[in-house]
Amino acid sequence: MTPDCKTPLRTALGLATAGVPVLPLRVGKVPFGNCRACAAVACGGRPNMKDPGPCLCPAVCHGWAAATTDPRVVTSPAWAPAWRQAVAVAYHPGGAGVTVVDLDNAAAVEWARESLPVTRIVPTTRGEHWIYRGAMRSSNAVRPGVDIKSLMSYARWLGPGTGRMADLPPAVRALAVKEETTPAQREVVSSLSARATWDRTVATGCRHTERYVRTGLERGLALVRARTESGAGSQAFGVAQFLAARHAQCPGPCGLDAIGEDIVTAAVSVGVPETYARRAVANGLKTASERVA
Repeated sequence: MTPDCKTPLRTALGLATAGVPVLPLRVGKVPFGNCRACAAVACGGRPNMKDPGPCLCPAVCHGWAAATTDPRVVTSPAWAPAWRQAVAVAYHPGGAGVTVVDLDNAAAVEWARESLPVTRIVPTTRGEHWIYRGAMRSSNAVRPGVDIKSLMSYARWLGPGTGRMADLPPAVRALAVKEETTPAQREVVSSLSARATWDRTVATGCRHTERYVRTGLERGLALVRARTESGAGSQAFGVAQFLAARHAQCPGPCGLDAIGEDIVTAAVSVGVPETYARRAVANGLKTASERVA
C-alpha cells in the first residue's frame, strides 16, 4: 500500500496502482448513494455482490462493490462528481486480500494486544485497525468495540500503518462465526455430559499440580457459563487459549483434549451450537501453541 497523499483522488490512484480496490467517501465518511437507475438495487447489483446481477453502471453505485483498481474508472467522468465531494477514500479489504480488525476504543485495543498475534497496525481516531493477510467474511460487533471488515465491506484508508503484516489467524476467524446463545427455556441444547473429563490419568506429563489445573479450569468454565445471552463461543475460545498457554512449557501430555471437552460442554450448556463450540475451542488451543512457538 502506498503512503497517503494530499487529496482523496490522488490517494485513490496510488492505492489502485498498488492493487487495492478503492472508492470515494462522502460527508459522514460513508459511500455515495446509488443513482436512480440503481436505486434499491433495481439493476440487479454488481457482479461481485452476494446476489450478483447485470449492473454495468459506470457511477459509484453499490457501496463497497463499486471499489476498483482500474485507474480509468477512478478518473472517469462518471466518478468525477463524487471525487469533487469526497472527504476520504475507502478500500475493499477482501478485494485486496486482507482483513481489518477494527478496534473502536481503548478497551478493544487492549483486548487485541492480549489476544491476537501482532500485525500491521493503523491508528484511527478512537482506536486502531489491525490488518492481517487473508480474506474472510465480514462481521460487526463480534466483541464490544470490535468489527471485522474484509469481504463485502469497506474500510477507510488512514495510511499504510506500521509493522509487518501477519497471516490471518484462527483467533480472528473464530470471532465471526455466528453464535446462538439464547436457547428457548428448558430447551435441550445437547446431549453432552456436564461431567468434568480431565484428570491426572490423561495428564501424565503435566508439570502442574492437579489443584492448579482444576482451579484454572473451573474458573474458565465459570466464565463461559456466565455468558448466557451472548459471547459464550468467543469466551470459550479465549478460555481454551489461556489454559493451553499455561502448559506451553510442560513436557506433556497435559490432557488438553480433555480440557477442551470440558470447555465445549460448558459452551453448549448455554446454547452455543456444538459444531461452533468445538471449532472455537480447537482454534483457541491451536492459537495458544502458535503464539508460543
